[in-house]
Amino acid sequence: MKKIMIVLNGFLHDFAAGIWLASIVAISTLHTAHLKDTTVVVPLNHLEVLFFWWSVAAALLIMATGAGRTFTYVDNWYGEDAERQRRRALIVKHVVLFSAYALGYLWVWGKVFH
Repeated sequence: MKKIMIVLNGFLHDFAAGIWLASIVAISTLHTAHLKDTTVVVPLNHLEVLFFWWSVAAALLIMATGAGRTFTYVDNWYGEDAERQRRRALIVKHVVLFSAYALGYLWVWGKVFH
């Protein structure tokens, strides 16, 4: 049962990351569409806000399941040297991804709440 929960946690983590990215892209696409046709501004603004809050929920799920991954991490699976390199790569990856979250929200904030 524990292995199933570990796999499910990883799946939710990756799925939520896809939802987050898709939501950010959808907000941008909707915003571009409503700039081209002012008759659809109200419904598209509503969708932008909806996608924004879905992205926030996805980001929270990403963080929660990411925290869960730290507790199920298998130490020295690939050997001591490889694990040291893997940990460094994970740190760099997370710095890049947290920056992407911040930049993503800076990019869509003005589109959603204007």
